[in-house]
Amino acid sequence: MQGGLWVSRAPTVERGRRAAGVFVLASMLAACASAPPPAAELPAAPHRYAALADAHGKAQPARDDAPFAPSPPRWWQVFDDPQLDALITRAEQHNTRIALAVARVAQARALLRGSQAAAMPQVALSTSGSRQGGPLVNAAGSSGTLINAGAGLSYEVDLFGRLSAGRQAAALDLQARDADAQAMRLMVQAEVVQTWLALRTLQAEHDAATRAAQSWADTLALNEQRLRRGSVAEVALLRLRAEATEADADLAALGQRRAELQHTLAVLVGELPSDFITPQHAASPPALPQIPAGLPSRMLERRPDLAAAQHQYAAAQARRGEARAAGWPTLALTGSGGHASSALGQLLQASTRAWGVGLLASLPLFDGGRREADVQQADAQADADFANLRAVFLNALREVEDQLSALDSVGRQAALQAQASQAQHEALRAVESRQRNGLASQLDTLEARRTAMRSERRLLQLQATQAQLTVGLIRVLGGGWDAS
Repeated sequence: MQGGLWVSRAPTVERGRRAAGVFVLASMLAACASAPPPAAELPAAPHRYAALADAHGKAQPARDDAPFAPSPPRWWQVFDDPQLDALITRAEQHNTRIALAVARVAQARALLRGSQAAAMPQVALSTSGSRQGGPLVNAAGSSGTLINAGAGLSYEVDLFGRLSAGRQAAALDLQARDADAQAMRLMVQAEVVQTWLALRTLQAEHDAATRAAQSWADTLALNEQRLRRGSVAEVALLRLRAEATEADADLAALGQRRAELQHTLAVLVGELPSDFITPQHAASPPALPQIPAGLPSRMLERRPDLAAAQHQYAAAQARRGEARAAGWPTLALTGSGGHASSALGQLLQASTRAWGVGLLASLPLFDGGRREADVQQADAQADADFANLRAVFLNALREVEDQLSALDSVGRQAALQAQASQAQHEALRAVESRQRNGLASQLDTLEARRTAMRSERRLLQLQATQAQLTVGLIRVLGGGWDAS
């Protein structure tokens, strides 16, 4: 392991005003006596991922104005399909999961503004009117009407960084929610691409099955005529009927699968499945991009889910400091000014002015253990968020390894299957030639045709799996392998 994920303290303590005197100084000394939180480290990573582990080894609290996670590039253009641009644009505008993630970003941004406002001076206008009477009031000489109008000012001095820690935690929460939104956007993009490429490949498989079904139907019709002439055995005709029926059933199953993919794509782009019109597309497996060898591990740093987990943990560290600072002294400055009069017409005269200033310092002494419970809760939340960061980190490594190994295995299977499919079609042509010359039976031709069609379908399925795995690799790398 080349780096560790360190738990940071609350922001630097601001000097208190001299008006707090010994009261503030004693509290500062007591606060400084507490030991810093222990360090926490991410698990060891393989050598090729050492750079990634080191890059994420320290979760430094970000500034309030730190940039959010970058949007993934237009990675789907590597498949060179113009229909994908329109589909993904529709999904980004209307997908419900993306809309939910964006709403959570807006919510986090509002919470950040609220925490920033807590550190600003608070100004309020007020007015009131009252009328008093009765024996006790008259004896005090203050019976009658009293009208007040004025303004109040309050400001809490952030002596020990409690407010700044809360503001920093809110800023990190915003960055985490923004990264979550980027992760959701990337996931929806990948699902759109995978569904669309599956439709293309399934259409090619459907076309192959249609040709096979038509071939069986033509052969069956021809042999029914031959049976009436007595030139073919009935057992051969029964076998042809069985093959033709199976081909029709297979074609119906492919149609159902195609309808399901179309419905899935409709929901991804935020439309009703019954109203969705599938764009025209090629009935062929997509051309797969070339995956460069030796992908650098630092590409995983673009994963938005890893960035979200890191920001979430840093926010938990800031809240840990905020919880500790809640037990330190607070210093508030207050001021008020206005007018008070027994008559509304005299309210704004100079003789009715009133003003006041105040300084309030407080230190909690006994709260029944509530503050200690808050600190323990903040510590536990930080531990939980660090455990989540470890899990996301390990899952990122596992997903890349899974996709690369699966792509390698399926790629070798597809290459071998392509050779087998070519050989089966050559064998079919040879058997058909032998049948025309009377050297092979029709049953031999049927068997060779069935084998060739099955081999072609198997190749199309492997090519579809390759496309799905390629999109999956792009997703787990955070949006492709473009080093820029």
